[in-house]
Amino acid sequence: MSDKGEHSDEFIVSQVTSGQRDLFRLLVRRYGRPVYGMGMSFFRNAEDASDFAQEVFLKVYRSLPRFEERSRFSTWLYKIAYNTALNGVNRRTDFCSLAEVDRMPQASELVDGDTPERQAIRNAAREAVLASLKELPERYRVCVDLSFFYDCSYREIEMITGFPVNTIKSHVFRAKKLLREKLSGIKGE
Repeated sequence: MSDKGEHSDEFIVSQVTSGQRDLFRLLVRRYGRPVYGMGMSFFRNAEDASDFAQEVFLKVYRSLPRFEERSRFSTWLYKIAYNTALNGVNRRTDFCSLAEVDRMPQASELVDGDTPERQAIRNAAREAVLASLKELPERYRVCVDLSFFYDCSYREIEMITGFPVNTIKSHVFRAKKLLREKLSGIKGE
């Protein structure tokens, strides 16, 4: 079997549960970064996020025989990760967006033809977005993160969080509205 990821998650799970346990590393390689990112969202430091990822993959490995393919493997894994994170931190912890960890450009990255002034403006805008995301209520941030940064559908977010689909839609809508209001001051920049 090639290590290039051409096999479906479900195929890999079936092989692991049939005794080819070393293939579990393919799932870890495929989902390690997103799970680590979720850990950073909840715990905000690399050591705790790394411990969190190890704990999640250990739980997933032990639970593989119970995976019933009623949802995508990634949805099932993210549900385990989400519940592990909730159990590991106080619900009022300083939860940051995944954008800070993985999706937004770093301050040191220059775009071709960029001037120091434009880079400073972009960095200020980036910081404003991150600050605004941190101010959102946790239930909104979770829905936004899973929707935009994990590319989960509303149904998948429902399966992960237990929130009804209409509540998720409402949370995402309200989060966008709050972000728009908070960021309207930097629009001109």
